[in-house]
Amino acid sequence: MIERIPELVNHDPAIVRWGRHMNETFMVEVGDQQYLLTVREGRVESVTRGPFVMRAWRFAIRAKKDCWEKFWQKVPAPGWHDLFALLRRGDVTFEGDQRVLMAYLLYLKLVLAAPRRLAA
Repeated sequence: MIERIPELVNHDPAIVRWGRHMNETFMVEVGDQQYLLTVREGRVESVTRGPFVMRAWRFAIRAKKDCWEKFWQKVPAPGWHDLFALLRRGDVTFEGDQRVLMAYLLYLKLVLAAPRRLAA
């Protein structure tokens, strides 16, 4: 699912507009699988699948695979619908420069929720 984020985000002008000042690389960890997402001016330039050794990223968002699967359902159940709901449950962790994460929080929420459009 996460590999399809560039097409989902880059074809949605509203999401791109929210991230138009973001130029960062960040990590999303889905279970044991790591992904680096590079964003340039709100467009997801690349999604690179790990594992990584000594690759730079600004912040990381990590959760178990089953948590992301529940988060990416077309209509997630209460408690699975938002990154902060997952954080409150203890199912997701944020690492690294959280100032950048918070500065682009709405954009990141929209980017990470974009795979819901692919759910059945």
